Amino acid sequence: MLEEVECWLARRSWSAADRPLDRLLAARAAAGETGRGSVSVVLPALNEEATVGEIVTTIRRELMEKVRLVDELVVIDSGSTDATSKVAREAGARVVHRDAILPRIPAVPGKGEVLWRSLLVTGGDIVCFVDADLKDFSADFVSGIVGPLLTDPDVQFVKAMYDRPFGTGPDDLASGRTTGQGGRVTELVARPLLNLHWPQLAGFVQPLGGEYAVRRSLLERLPFPVGYGVELGLLVDALHTVGLDALAQVDVGVRKHRHQDEQALGRMAAAIYRTAQLRLSRGHLVRPALTQFERGANGFVPRTHDVDTEERPPMCEIEEYVSRRAA
Repeated sequence: MLEEVECWLARRSWSAADRPLDRLLAARAAAGETGRGSVSVVLPALNEEATVGEIVTTIRRELMEKVRLVDELVVIDSGSTDATSKVAREAGARVVHRDAILPRIPAVPGKGEVLWRSLLVTGGDIVCFVDADLKDFSADFVSGIVGPLLTDPDVQFVKAMYDRPFGTGPDDLASGRTTGQGGRVTELVARPLLNLHWPQLAGFVQPLGGEYAVRRSLLERLPFPVGYGVELGLLVDALHTVGLDALAQVDVGVRKHRHQDEQALGRMAAAIYRTAQLRLSRGHLVRPALTQFERGANGFVPRTHDVDTEERPPMCEIEEYVSRRAA
């Protein structure tokens, strides 16, 4: 590991407990006097009726009603076919459908697309993204990663770090398979890519994690890969835009969520590799597709999937966003 990264780990890695809520509230009040302390929480959601309600309820109760740390809580529904929108709305979130945002530009499927569009329907100076499939959710996921942005003006981008247990059933607990076995794409794809090509980012424990908080002034200057590559793309581009010392991470404990099957992980890995490749060469893949195999009645059947090749431009280049911010 680079000496620079070792120093960064000591300076820019914290625990959520390092910043108690009373300290954050005082910092938020001071920042509010200068017009720079508002916080928006965004949950991108696709068919998450089983978990989104508890997350929304916890954030509202702990960080909007008991204390006033979060100003707005928005769920962006990216085309759910279940009751995700209804559950989120009844729990107290403002729900916006992806297709209703910036209709001039037709939406494409993908998590990054939803995160990009969320900038148009939120107003916080700090934008905090939280995945909607988390189980046993704690408000520390929000307050922990928002904290450094409220207390340290030099910090601009904060990722959550955590343990990712692979399973929580009795067999998993008995065998000890619950600790540190999640994040397969991180360990097999993202971490090797970052260590080899962007060694300054080698200190991030969860570079692909979906929980992070960023100053709007930085987010609006970054391009957004529309799909699974969005977390890696934003992290790499933030490094080049504001430098390593403006990036940080906070330990929030344990993250439990629904795990993807191997084929879904393969598609995710291909999108992440493509995102890295584009940033290395600013060229194009020869064949932006991934073929996988499933066993059928007569043997293995090939299934070919397109790899995300589209990115949205920095939001500060979108006329509607500029006009809205100027109003």
